[in-house]
Amino acid sequence: MAAAVSIVSMTGFARADGRIERPAATWVWETRSVNGKGLDIRLRLPPGHDSLDLPARQMVGGFMTRGSVNLTLTVTAADDSSDVVVNEALLDKLIDVTARKTAQLPAGIAPARLDGLLNIRGVIDSGQAALSQDDIVARDQALLAGLKTALGALSAARRQEGERLRPVIDTHLATIERLVAAARANPATTPEAIRARLSQQISDLMGAVPALSPERLHQEAALLAVKGDIREELDRLTAHIAQARDMLAKGGPCGRRLDFLSQEFNREANTLCSKSQDTGLTAIGLDLKATIDQFREQIQNIE
Repeated sequence: MAAAVSIVSMTGFARADGRIERPAATWVWETRSVNGKGLDIRLRLPPGHDSLDLPARQMVGGFMTRGSVNLTLTVTAADDSSDVVVNEALLDKLIDVTARKTAQLPAGIAPARLDGLLNIRGVIDSGQAALSQDDIVARDQALLAGLKTALGALSAARRQEGERLRPVIDTHLATIERLVAAARANPATTPEAIRARLSQQISDLMGAVPALSPERLHQEAALLAVKGDIREELDRLTAHIAQARDMLAKGGPCGRRLDFLSQEFNREANTLCSKSQDTGLTAIGLDLKATIDQFREQIQNIE
């Protein structure tokens, strides 16, 4: 017997880390995903790594189709990294401006200090400016390889979560099937019970004051017959159960279709409850609705 195809959850977490030589640094990719209607990618990159944005997003699409995915890259310069570039031309201009403007400062206001000028954006670069284009390409390739590893681990975590969800979902489907069978076996759904109930209702209509016309009586009788028969709802619920099991057996990204199917389950259960004229059948319908809600809650996690 062939093994069941796995379903995939949208929930998972994974990380990968490594080291690059130029600039000498360590890196960590953290990836996590939760439920989402589509594929929503949120990417956090350190300054100077914007070139990774598009290829990283494209890479995510190769691993998953749904979920809210968060990617965070942290790059930490190695302790022995001394690639610091000072923009001396900019610093000289700032010193000149400071010297000219110091005399105009109000009393009590201290002039700018050299350490303050060095903290101005653009005066000191952490070393990215010293990287050649080849260095940047090599760096990005190494970081994207690390992201591929992290996304592979995230996909594995999502599959494991899907495997954990599968027996829970199967249990809900089995409960739905059992309740449908119980509703079908309920004495109130037998043709004899329906005929007896319909006869009583028609008798009540014939005794109505003022009396109903034959045409109106026929219309009311037909309406009562339709309202009292839940066999179509039970047949559709049975068909939905088979369809859900077929989707789960095929595996893959079936979450959207299962979510739509759960709405159909709920619609039939609501109709069953509204048609029910028996307390036992109503109780079965309410249990059915509760189980369908649990079923739908679980499949919200499926890709």
